[in-house]
Amino acid sequence: QVQLVESGGGLVQAGGSLRLSCAASGRTFSSYAMGWFRQAPGKEREFVAAFSRSGGSTDYADSVKGRFTISRDNAKNTVYLQMNSLKPEDTAVYYCAATTVYITRTVSLYNYWGQGTQVTVSS
Repeated sequence: QVQLVESGGGLVQAGGSLRLSCAASGRTFSSYAMGWFRQAPGKEREFVAAFSRSGGSTDYADSVKGRFTISRDNAKNTVYLQMNSLKPEDTAVYYCAATTVYITRTVSLYNYWGQGTQVTVSS
């Protein structure tokens, strides 16, 4: 079992930046590949970014590639999402997730989820 808690969300103007954090507790953090997902009102949950447990691979949705960066610090049991050049369409609740399978953008393969943190980008 692993517990995930997101933080760092808030209100930012278009073009600004935020860094989200996901703190993990429970089972050894390095045993999991990590992912970030987001969900806006009236829309399905969508993949944002993922990071392999070994640190050798990353994956990004086309909509955020070049603007967002996922990273992890196993010593701190924390995964980050650095979000730059934010757009109003980035507004959503952002969720951190963990999987023991492998790096993937498939929602059903993630075993654990955080409670979410709200990101609002104003125009």
